[in-house]
Amino acid sequence: MTIRYMTHFGLVALIVSGSTAMLTVAHAEDEKLKSDASTEKAEKKEVGKKADEAVDVKISELDLKLPKSWKQSDATLPMRLATFEVPASEGDKENGEFVVYSFPGGGGGVDANIGRWVGQFGAEGREAVVRQGKAGESEYFIANISGTYMKPDGPPILRKTKETPGYRMISVILDLEAKGVYFLKLTGPDATVAAQLDAVRASFSGKLEDEKEYEF
Repeated sequence: MTIRYMTHFGLVALIVSGSTAMLTVAHAEDEKLKSDASTEKAEKKEVGKKADEAVDVKISELDLKLPKSWKQSDATLPMRLATFEVPASEGDKENGEFVVYSFPGGGGGVDANIGRWVGQFGAEGREAVVRQGKAGESEYFIANISGTYMKPDGPPILRKTKETPGYRMISVILDLEAKGVYFLKLTGPDATVAAQLDAVRASFSGKLEDEKEYEF
C-alpha cells in the first residue's frame, strides 16, 4: 500500500474517530441537561410540598387542617369566627380571603345560602357547580362559583359593591353532628382560589370521589 493511500485511510479514521467523540460528548451533555432538569423539577416539587404543609387549626367546635401558608388575620367582623389571608398565585396581584362563619340558628337553609352566594356574581358568564358529601358524620355542601364578583365596597352597612371580573368563590356549608353549622368561604382572583380547591376540601376531610352533584 502506498504512503498516499495510507495517509488517506488515516485521515478517514481520524475524522470518524473525531465524529464519534463529538457525538459521545454531545450525548453526555444532553444527558446532563436532562438530569439537571429532573433535579430542578424534583426540587420545585419538594418546595411545593413544603408550601402545602397543613397545620391543625381549632375554631370553636370546628377542627380544620389549613395550609401553613395561610396566615390568620386579626381582622374582626360580626359573625366571623376567623379570617385567613391566602397567598396569591403567580400572575394574580391580590391575595385570597378565607373566612369561617357561624350563625345563631344555623344561618338559614342550604338552598337559601347557595342562592345568596350565586347571586353575588353577575349572571353573564357565571359558572356555578354545587356538590354534596359527608366527612365522617358531618354532611357538607360545597359551591364553586366563578365570573364577575359583586365585591363589597366600603362599610358593610352601606351594602355597596363593585363589579370585579375574573373572580372565584368556594363556599362550604358544614353541618357538624350535634355541634352546629359552620360556613367556610374562600374568595379572590380566579387562579388563586381555583388552586386552593383541594386544600379547602381537605381542610374538613371532604373527598371529591364520595360527593355527588347537588341541584338547587
